[in-house]
Amino acid sequence: MKKSKPRIVKFVSYFFILQFCYAGISKLLDFENFQAQISASPLLNKLSQFLLYTIIIVEFLVTGLLCYRKTRNIGLISSIILMLIFSGYIALLLSTSDHLPCSCGGILEKMSWHQHLYFNIGCVILSVIALGLNLKYSRHAE
Repeated sequence: MKKSKPRIVKFVSYFFILQFCYAGISKLLDFENFQAQISASPLLNKLSQFLLYTIIIVEFLVTGLLCYRKTRNIGLISSIILMLIFSGYIALLLSTSDHLPCSCGGILEKMSWHQHLYFNIGCVILSVIALGLNLKYSRHAE
């Protein structure tokens, strides 16, 4: 069982590395579409120019933090915060707006907004579990 804990942390970290890297790359490759979708958001249009680059940079930064054992806790905490922000945004959009632009790519683009919210909540739970295991595991490794 002891060996499975670090594997779970690695698996969750790799999942988020893949997710955030894919998201950042897809936003860069289809930057005009990403820009149009952010600008079309009723909640983000005033911040759209700032958020365009910030979201991509943060996704790659979190990816980098998750790659290394020494920064993995910070990366997992950052993943939790990022997914909570994304989840809060989706929940707010669902409760206040009829027009829901999506700046996600790939599989998430095919999901309904409610499915997307559940996916994000699942990601938060995964991050919390991985962070808890990593904190416990790293304390015993010292």
